Order: sequence, then structure tokens, then C-alpha cells
Amino acid sequence: MAPLGQSDHDVVEKQLKEVIQDLYHVMVQVHAYDVAGKPSGSVLANQLNTLATDLQKIYDTARPSASRPDSSRPPVNLPSIPPELINYVDNGRNPDIYTREFVELARRGNQLMKGKIEAFGDFRDVLAAEMARAMPELREDVKKVVVETGGRREVVDEAIGQDAM
Repeated sequence: MAPLGQSDHDVVEKQLKEVIQDLYHVMVQVHAYDVAGKPSGSVLANQLNTLATDLQKIYDTARPSASRPDSSRPPVNLPSIPPELINYVDNGRNPDIYTREFVELARRGNQLMKGKIEAFGDFRDVLAAEMARAMPELREDVKKVVVETGGRREVVDEAIGQDAM
């Protein structure tokens, strides 16, 4: 997915703040609702209409409708949220903890992979040195393989130098 442009991000962020503010106003109106009084009902209805309008703005920003005049602009590429994170938050847990756990898991996986890469590199160097000692006619080919797989050419030369001593 393409990264979210800063201007798109700012527009969506502003619209989300408006929706949160509308939800707060609805909460206040519901809490202060007077069953017998009509003014409370009309204020609550107006607040719900405002909330619906702001939610529609966010939807239109994310996916412009073909019937709207601004449909020529491309849809905003909103970042996708992993379903695991949504479930995590739905269960009442802090998304920052999910992020921290995810980063720790990725870091551990990276360290494990780095260790494997280094181990295979060491094995390559030992194998190349032994092959160069055992089969001197293949030294140039062994050097080429070592270099092509990310090793140092000197590994083979050092192994040959140790034989001479």
C-alpha cells in the first residue's frame, strides 16, 4: 500500500477529531436528556445529525462517490490496521502494549536470523578453507564462490598460508 500523504493524513485526522468531539457532545446530551422536555430531544437529534454528517465526510474522503463532483480525485490511501490489533483493542487492551510486544517479537526474530546468517557465513569460510587445502586445483573456484556468497577472498588465502607454515 502506498504511504499516506501528509495532506491526506491531516484531513483525515481533522475529520476524526470532529467525530470524536461529536461523540462527546452526544454523550453529554444523552446524560443530560430530559424525558419530559422537548428541547433536550431536538438538541440530541441535531447532535446525532452532525455526527452522521461528519462520519459521511470521513467516508467520502476515503472513497469518493461517483455522484459527487470531486470524484475525479483519487481515493485517499488510508493505512490498513491489522485485524489482530482491532481484536486486541476490542478486548479492552492497550494498543501501545500490542505495538511494544510486536516490536519485541520482531527484534527477537531479527536477532535469531542474524545469528543464523553469521553461523552459515562461518561455516562457509571453514568449508572454503578446507576445500582450498584439500583440492589446490579448485582454489580459484572456491575463492569465486566465497566472494559471490558475501565472504572475503582472504579466507582462502589465509588457509593456504597456514598450510605453508
